Amino acid sequence: MPQKMVMILRTSNLLWLVFAASQAFKVEISPEAKIFAQIGDSVSLTCSTTGCDFPIFSWRSQIDSPLNGKVKSEGNKSTLTMDPVSFDNECSYLCTAICGDEKLEKENQVEIYSLPKDPEIYWSGTLEVGKTATIICLIPDVYPSDRLEVELLKDDSLLKNQEFLEGMGLKSLKNMSLEVTFTPVIEDIGKTFVCRAKLNIGQTDEADPVTRERQTTKELQVYISPKNTVILVSHSTTLQEGDSVTMVCSSEGLPAPKIFWSKKLDNGNLQPLSENATLTLIAMRVEDSGTYVCEGINLIGRDRKEVELVVQGQLFTVELSPDSPVAAQIGDSVVLTCSVTGCESPSFSWRTQIDSPLSGKVRSEGTKSTLTLSPVSLENEHFYLCAVTCGHEMLEKEIQVKLYSFPSDPEIEMSDRLVNGNPVTVSCKVPDVYPFDRLEIELLKGESIMMMKKDFVQDMDRQSPETKSLEMTFIPTTEDTGKVLVCRAKLNIDKMEFEPKQRQSTQTLYVNVAPRDTTILVSPSSTLEECSFVNLTCFSDGLLAPNILWSKKLKNGDLQLLSENTTFTLMSTKLKDAGIYVCEGINQAGISRNEVELIIQVVPKDMQLTAFPSESIKEGDTVTISCTCGNVSETWIILKKKVETGDKMLNSIDGTYTIREAQLEDAGVYVCESKSEAGSQLRSLILDVKGREKNQGYFSSELLVMYFACSLVIPAIGMTAYFARRANMKGSYDLV
Repeated sequence: MPQKMVMILRTSNLLWLVFAASQAFKVEISPEAKIFAQIGDSVSLTCSTTGCDFPIFSWRSQIDSPLNGKVKSEGNKSTLTMDPVSFDNECSYLCTAICGDEKLEKENQVEIYSLPKDPEIYWSGTLEVGKTATIICLIPDVYPSDRLEVELLKDDSLLKNQEFLEGMGLKSLKNMSLEVTFTPVIEDIGKTFVCRAKLNIGQTDEADPVTRERQTTKELQVYISPKNTVILVSHSTTLQEGDSVTMVCSSEGLPAPKIFWSKKLDNGNLQPLSENATLTLIAMRVEDSGTYVCEGINLIGRDRKEVELVVQGQLFTVELSPDSPVAAQIGDSVVLTCSVTGCESPSFSWRTQIDSPLSGKVRSEGTKSTLTLSPVSLENEHFYLCAVTCGHEMLEKEIQVKLYSFPSDPEIEMSDRLVNGNPVTVSCKVPDVYPFDRLEIELLKGESIMMMKKDFVQDMDRQSPETKSLEMTFIPTTEDTGKVLVCRAKLNIDKMEFEPKQRQSTQTLYVNVAPRDTTILVSPSSTLEECSFVNLTCFSDGLLAPNILWSKKLKNGDLQLLSENTTFTLMSTKLKDAGIYVCEGINQAGISRNEVELIIQVVPKDMQLTAFPSESIKEGDTVTISCTCGNVSETWIILKKKVETGDKMLNSIDGTYTIREAQLEDAGVYVCESKSEAGSQLRSLILDVKGREKNQGYFSSELLVMYFACSLVIPAIGMTAYFARRANMKGSYDLV
């Protein structure tokens, strides 16, 4: 085969393979028809291929706007899901599939609509026969509104239909409505309104347009105002006293009117009687004469009819005593008497006007009947009727029992004792008052009104005796002493005869003055020697006169009571009597305090000056000289040694001086002086230091002279201390 022919065959085979491959690769989109999606729903477009194992998918809108959906590709399929659908999804979507060098596209359009709810039917006011009303059919959240058609029907009769063809403008949900005005008739009762909404969402030029439809049905409620009200009276409208009468009232209307009976009063107002169609009045009295009114009432109106009843009096008479109204205090006894004249054998019966229990005892005898209420309580506050039947005639009389409670005088209470300048609250309590809306309370000081209160109306929802009070705060002064505080209560009840209508209590004011200017006098002085005499006298001003209390302040700060007299006396002071003495002036208004300190000075005594182990020691020994004073804790102890040049002060510790390895020169006279604030005392001893044995024959003449000198000095010192103490006790410190 020529080479040129071979090339032609190869080329034709290649073209055939390409052609065969292009025929095998296809793209489909589902659904194929245009999609109509309601706003808020979910919509999916699926793109699938055949003839390609590994296609590549991509999605876009025709106008290259955002997809507003989610793409999921797997194998030879790709899905675009829009959930929820919104206005942004109203466009054409293109699916592109690439297989090798080939690219195919498929398109589908999503059209949006909204008709989510059934129509709503409203009408203005109440549908009344013969009165024009407006019916409104409301279709909420519609899109596109220019494709909407609404029909309003009454049963199967079309009242109105409308197509909304005006331009849409911006994409938005709209509430569309259709209104119809009509006049209800009786035949409309039981009929229904039908509101039907159609949304033609397909193109108008299409052969089979797509339509969405919703409708609502509502039954008519037609009313008829009451009319043709009629009253039927048994027997006659002219009655004898004691007769009974029955009246029946009827009225037409839709819904059926409710019947209300009332009686027209002299001032033109109506007194309600009954809500039943039948009104029965028994034991009629003359005062029951008058105009009786029947009204038929329903939701849209009322109709009235009146009838006049005349009740003629009987020949016998009935009297009630005491005269009405009867004023009775709660807890007392009340006797109501019903007497008849003109009838020999009357029949009695008692009742309350509201047919509540009598709560009393009835006794009838001859032409009299009594009702005894004992004890009277709030349950007895009524109008009581005594009905008397004589033959076929009956008369009835009523009497009112009004209750009150005003059993005791007011009570005056003070929040505290009256103290000059201290605020105090005075309370005036009126116990167990009823009715307390008529109560008036006054608080006076002498003839001057301090405060008044008479507004207790806000508490009248509690129908029971209660304690009411008036409180005020004032500042007493000494000028108020002797004045009289008056609490006056008045129970102002008109047309009620009872005593007393006024009660009062008085209290004389005694204003206390708290203790002050507490003064202490000390005689002879607050600084004393032991065994001295002292008077402590206390004075304090106040009203009432303060009581005097003497106490001594202990170390822990507590007070030890000593006396309740003005003067406290210590006959012979002791050291333990020193300290702070407190005087308190006390009365009902307060306490005033003052204090003084007693200082007890003690002259030292019971001194002891000793040498240990002995006053006679050997050279080289150790000796301790100790000076003590037993009766005074705070003393100054001074140890000295007599030497030729005078007194040599020794460096002692707490009155103790120790000599170690004593020498002959340590021998001599040792003196101890004990001093306190009250005086001093002296003691002395002679310390003998003996030499060693080799010096036994040695005796110093100088030591002998000093010994005799010391024996003379010691009595002299004792004499000096004695006369100094006597001078101190006499108050003189001159040297003797």
